[in-house]
Amino acid sequence: MKPYLRVHCLLVFVGLFGFLTSSSAQTGSIHEPVRYIGGTSIDPDVHEGRLRYAVGVESRQTLRVNRSQPELADGFGWTYSHASNLAYWEGTFFQQYLSNPVDEHISPGQTLLIRSEDGRNWSEPVVLFPPYPAPEGVQIPEGYAGYMMHQRMGFYVSNSGKLLSLAFYGHSEDPFEAGGIGRVVREIKKDGSFGPIYFIRYSSHTDWNESNTAFPLYTTSPDTAFIHACEELLENTLITLQWRDEDNGLDGFYTGERGGSAFSYYTRKDGKTIGFWKRSLVAISEDAGKTFSPSVKVPTLTMAGDKVWAQQTPDNRYALVYNPIDIDEYRYPLIAISSDDGILFDDMVLVQGEVPPRRFYGRWKDFGPCYVRGIVQGNGTPPGNDMWLTYSMNKEDMWVSRVPTPIRHVVKGAVDDDFDELSAHGPIPDWNIYSPRWAPVQVVPSPSGEGMVLELADEDPYDYARAIRIFEEGQEVSVEWEFMASAGENGRLEMDLTDRYGNRPVRITLDESRNLSYWSGHERKVVGKVETGNWQRLRLRVLATPGGHFSLAWNGEQIAEHIPLTVAVKSIERLSFRTGPYRDLPGRKTPNEDPVPPLPGADKKVPRARFFIDQVSVHP
Repeated sequence: MKPYLRVHCLLVFVGLFGFLTSSSAQTGSIHEPVRYIGGTSIDPDVHEGRLRYAVGVESRQTLRVNRSQPELADGFGWTYSHASNLAYWEGTFFQQYLSNPVDEHISPGQTLLIRSEDGRNWSEPVVLFPPYPAPEGVQIPEGYAGYMMHQRMGFYVSNSGKLLSLAFYGHSEDPFEAGGIGRVVREIKKDGSFGPIYFIRYSSHTDWNESNTAFPLYTTSPDTAFIHACEELLENTLITLQWRDEDNGLDGFYTGERGGSAFSYYTRKDGKTIGFWKRSLVAISEDAGKTFSPSVKVPTLTMAGDKVWAQQTPDNRYALVYNPIDIDEYRYPLIAISSDDGILFDDMVLVQGEVPPRRFYGRWKDFGPCYVRGIVQGNGTPPGNDMWLTYSMNKEDMWVSRVPTPIRHVVKGAVDDDFDELSAHGPIPDWNIYSPRWAPVQVVPSPSGEGMVLELADEDPYDYARAIRIFEEGQEVSVEWEFMASAGENGRLEMDLTDRYGNRPVRITLDESRNLSYWSGHERKVVGKVETGNWQRLRLRVLATPGGHFSLAWNGEQIAEHIPLTVAVKSIERLSFRTGPYRDLPGRKTPNEDPVPPLPGADKKVPRARFFIDQVSVHP
């Protein structure tokens, strides 16, 4: 071969090889469907992970379990709660969750339902699917210990407008495949009542059928519209793929790639469906979920056995929400990353960075916000431009978070918040709210009778109320606010200025004895006694630099200047109010599976303390 032909052929080969290798690794293809391109990752030693907050997230506890006073919780005194699902239908939020007395995968188990019209005030739970009542004469199969519930999917809204709720019955301690019985369905009606329970599908791994199970098949219902809704659901491939964990479909119900556990998905703007499963597994479908490419482990998504939630957000972008850790027992923090095209994700931000103490031991009750789920496409669209999420905390209490979209972590401009234009118990724009049931955060009429204020109340022996105002990051910042401790009530209010990583260079505390103090470097300095029932005004001028300092004025009187910061920082961007001490326990080394007694007094309220915040101002 002539030299120039040899060179030409070599160039063609190199070019073809380059094309093949680049296309086989091309992000967005079946080889790497998505990529997280942000360089930010978490610090596992702190609950917040040293991440920036998604601005304006409102997190509210919907259930606080109570073993000794069940009338204050679910009516049963059960303390294992998990696998929450969410829907919005006919102007109401519906949250469904699993419940066991103490432990995961230990019988009995049942599914309960909570409702809310605004996502802030939630009803008491009611039983949706009771513990399995086996027919007379039916024995628990050899190798199993009882009956339990398990599910990855909770709701389906049919094209005719019917709301169906679903769950899965199986045998403890393993409800999967041969241990399964089948999936049940019932209608939630507009008047709040429930239709009868039916099986919609029996396990394909066993011989359970109408003759030996507790509920009839849906086809026996006298309601033709209900039957049509069930059949519509059975034909919806993307919805029923959520069922595959319990039953792999030996009867051919499923086709294509299995993928993994806890399916979630969105459809890209090019029409391709991207499927997500536990442990960073992702695949692509070009036929609306009928078949998927082989699932691949995406190296830039750090996940373990917790669920990942994927959705197209109201702003026509995409979000992934998950715990960015590679161990199962410590599931915090809960983060979100976002994308314009559903391929390249960036900006890891904090959705939930609180991990309260686990009050009751139980098997596999992992620390942190677990098994996050949003509203599955087709299951309703709440008013506003928010992404709604639900999860269990420590597999014990149930929570809901509202995440405004577009998801942002930066605030520009001055802050001047007086709350007067807000509605009582309504949303609080641009504030990050952490609101347990016994430590609520809300807007209320001012106790002085003029305008509206932010209230942080607290009767919880092991948790606290928290409200955070993110402001424009800066080094020289003036911050002012007013606060009032309710007359005749004692409690603690910690007021911090933090940087983007959660470091607290400025710490001011009102303690239970009504002493107002601040930290000067490593020393606590008491300013004086605060009179309850009267407004107090604090004004700070902060130089947030290494070796920086701040000045403090109280009710117009200059208290001190050039106060050393407690830690060196490069800037500040958050004002935090908290009705309890800073915490980072449980930590990654806190034993998770060692049996311990319930925390003392966990079921009883402590004397209430209330604090009011107003006239928050942040300027350069």
